[in-house]
Amino acid sequence: MIGISKLYCATVEPSDTLRYSRQSGQLPSHLLQFSIDKKPVVVWNMTQRCNLKCVHCYARSEDISYDNELTHEQALAMIDDLADFGVPVLLFSGGEPLVHPRLTDYARYAVEKGMRAVISTNGTLITREKAKVLKEIGLSYVGISLDGLEQTHDRFRGVSGSYKKAMAAIENCQAAGIKVGLRFTINKRNVQDIPGIFDLLEQKNIPRACFYHLVYSGRGSEIAKEDLSHEETRKVLDLIMDRTRDLHDRNLPKEILTVDNHADGPYIYQRLLDENPERAAEVLELLEMNEGNNSGRGIGCISWDGEVYPDQFWREKSLGNIKDQPFSKIWTDESNEFLMKMKQKKYHVKGRCARCRWLDICAGNFRARAESVANDPWDSDPACYLTDEEITKEN
Repeated sequence: MIGISKLYCATVEPSDTLRYSRQSGQLPSHLLQFSIDKKPVVVWNMTQRCNLKCVHCYARSEDISYDNELTHEQALAMIDDLADFGVPVLLFSGGEPLVHPRLTDYARYAVEKGMRAVISTNGTLITREKAKVLKEIGLSYVGISLDGLEQTHDRFRGVSGSYKKAMAAIENCQAAGIKVGLRFTINKRNVQDIPGIFDLLEQKNIPRACFYHLVYSGRGSEIAKEDLSHEETRKVLDLIMDRTRDLHDRNLPKEILTVDNHADGPYIYQRLLDENPERAAEVLELLEMNEGNNSGRGIGCISWDGEVYPDQFWREKSLGNIKDQPFSKIWTDESNEFLMKMKQKKYHVKGRCARCRWLDICAGNFRARAESVANDPWDSDPACYLTDEEITKEN
């Protein structure tokens, strides 16, 4: 994640990390990206089932029953292991996690074991009553996917009325006192709605929004051609920075992040070099602490069937299965050559990435996209929009 509000608008300073040990178990959630020990945030895709038909779904979910999900006993053992390992956050995802009958039981158990529990949801199943339960069990955050305004969102999600239900979910979470934010996947179908999303943040007093770059995985690989061009991506980053700054300057700050394209870090830094060189130096320090893409290091994924992946998008690269050995053992297995390379991926990337001056703060960007396009996980990320001059020129 790249914190636009934190980096561009100076809502987090380098000294913030010094107030903490930089150990992930002691850092607040908004500073986890700067942890030094990189205990992973774990995404648990607890079910493949979903009640929507999203065109970009990395899990290829359908509204059908699946028979390969972890048993109750296996799920509890997994949570025990994650807590003992020091995982700071367990993110419940899917499919749609709220279709799982034991979501609240597992989230409560994770909180009782000392982890922060958050969910990533389409929001359509969060009634007022469900929101109250989620608050009571100690849920830290609800991220609701909203991929455009009403017409765009319903078309993108494949079910009419999903926008209205998502908006109701936001209101229900707010009424229950749960922090809620938006998740928006950028592509050619919805890029025109980004200004409207910022308007919505202000109108509905929503404190957080994550803008995801498209990852070519699952059904997302089928719409890769609808990813933005490099020039379009640069314009979107400028728009997001401009709108974030506008809110900040009007004393209406929001937590705005971009996700899954670490070229955003150098892009912000280069813009600040022109606007505020002193602040640019501080941003560079924060980016160096962040260390770029965290797949296989600061983030991991456990699937509904127990398979472990470097992140939730890269489902072709299993690292093992928790039915055979605990996540903590899989994650630290030095005999797993691919995993060890992922933890030091900047030493193994090829092409433009290998000669890029920003490699230390990007770590080669998103390997799943490289494999999807070039059939080589170590090739250049095709979504990197920095020019050849920008990756070689010393400022």
